[in-house]
Amino acid sequence: MAQLNIGIILGSTREGRVSPQVGAWVKELADKRGDANYTIIDIADYKLPLLGETGGDASGVAAWSQAVGAQDGFVFIVQEYNHSITGALKNALDFLREEWNNKSAGIVSYGSVGGARAAEHLRGILGELSVADVRVHPALSLFTDFENGTDFKPKEVQADSVNQMLDQVIPWATALKTIR
Repeated sequence: MAQLNIGIILGSTREGRVSPQVGAWVKELADKRGDANYTIIDIADYKLPLLGETGGDASGVAAWSQAVGAQDGFVFIVQEYNHSITGALKNALDFLREEWNNKSAGIVSYGSVGGARAAEHLRGILGELSVADVRVHPALSLFTDFENGTDFKPKEVQADSVNQMLDQVIPWATALKTIR
């Protein structure tokens, strides 16, 4: 059987964001496992107008659909803004439907309380999209896992948490592939 494709989705498009650092770290840990093809998918690379807005540049929607559709599962890198996920991530999720269905997902969040509130909001959205999110949830603190709030320097225990999350994402992705 071919290896699974797991997309690591960067959930922020803001200037000065730290999600690329977190995503690269997760990918580095994941690649060492050798159990799937891990790819960073940066929503900032796609031109996605606000859903339902007329006259916007929708030139990136087809590529977004293809990128998400090619995955068997996901790891969402989620930052907490105003007690929830970013508007850009919500918009990107809402743009698609079937491409998300019957896939697994893990969540790596960060914020002042580890991004816990954003992760919980994301879980509700994923449920509506028929994405099975796993229980283990690495929660990174802006106070202990980032230096000066910008330089990502995770504590060693966080790597164990990422691997435990992936230990759940991979079997769920394998099982869900059989019903797609």
